[in-house]
Amino acid sequence: MERVETVIVGGGQAGLAAGYHLARRDRPFVILDADQRAGDAWRRRWDSLRLFTPARYSGLPGFPFPAPAFAHPTRDEVADYLEAYAARFDLPVRHGVRVDRLATDDGRYLVTAGDNRWEAGQVVVASGAYQRPRVPDFAAELDPGIVQLDTTRYRNPAQLRPGGVLVVGAGNSGAEIAHEVSGAHPTWLSGPDTGHLPVRTGSRWDQLITPPFWWFASRVLTVDTAVGRKVRPKALHARAPLERVRPKELAAAGVERVPRTVGVRDGLPVLEDGRVMEVANLIWCAGSRPDFDWVDLPVFDQDGLPRHDRGVVASQPGLYFIGLWFLSGFTSSLLGGVGRDAERIAEHITRVVRSTAGSSTPPPRAGRRPPPPAPSSAPPGPRRPGRSGAAGRSAAWSPGRSLPG
Repeated sequence: MERVETVIVGGGQAGLAAGYHLARRDRPFVILDADQRAGDAWRRRWDSLRLFTPARYSGLPGFPFPAPAFAHPTRDEVADYLEAYAARFDLPVRHGVRVDRLATDDGRYLVTAGDNRWEAGQVVVASGAYQRPRVPDFAAELDPGIVQLDTTRYRNPAQLRPGGVLVVGAGNSGAEIAHEVSGAHPTWLSGPDTGHLPVRTGSRWDQLITPPFWWFASRVLTVDTAVGRKVRPKALHARAPLERVRPKELAAAGVERVPRTVGVRDGLPVLEDGRVMEVANLIWCAGSRPDFDWVDLPVFDQDGLPRHDRGVVASQPGLYFIGLWFLSGFTSSLLGGVGRDAERIAEHITRVVRSTAGSSTPPPRAGRRPPPPAPSSAPPGPRRPGRSGAAGRSAAWSPGRSLPG
């Protein structure tokens, strides 16, 4: 049993941002991550994936994204950035640790990963907003000869069999993948039209509009404003409009739009209009949701989402969630927006711990804090820690442990 003040479960952008802000406040913590390297969750996405948000608005606290301001980072660039971020601030990420259960025991939190256990007064759940692809139960009834993939397993068209491809889900992921595979396969895109933005991602107009939109999305569309509180319930369930691949591009590529996929007949997918699709491949792009099956605590609503106020769970003191869609605002789940929630939660943890410790307990000895953010126009390159072990073999960060500065 290892005892630590705070356990962060998840070493993606949300967990790293939370660790950064806890380190700045000299709080001891450890980050537990199931992957072997920081950024691996991004490396599992399809090869051609690019962010919709430009690099200027895709940096975590203290380290701007090292790319031109209005470049749209690739999948691998994001993954490498997260790995460099963890190393730059020497964050204590323990990789290859998959948490099986979070429960309480005698007023403390018990985090279990196989034979390993951690006892903590505070737990930050940062395991991701898009872990479990939405795949209907009837997918199991499809002919086993049909190649079935989802957005976490699709990489590129080379994985597909000769023949037609049905892409289920007509949002941005589905549209981009359908457009990509249509170069070598007859392709159908299943699902209702979600509309599209009037400005193309990466265009000159996009560069002009993005700065005021980002300000509005991150400062006004929050639970702290009347506008944000009104928008939030709709935003949680709304389908995002297409951004990079438009309906015209899909039509020009030969992608046929078809209704929803609703079942199976004789091993083949069936559309809402009764049409049976004789395809060799099916790619599920119907969205994803968080996976909280390992959290054995009564903190979830009827939809399986945590009940919280800006990430703070009032019914379970010491429990926090971060990195979820619209946690406190429209940008909460994005690389450039998660830092605000991380700072708020780290400040809440610090305040609670210090008030619980009482005045008789001396304050923790200050270590070197992370350096202040570098100017976004000249982002610093990644710096490796001065000793080995930052990639998951280090102990929990504790007051007095130096951060590179």
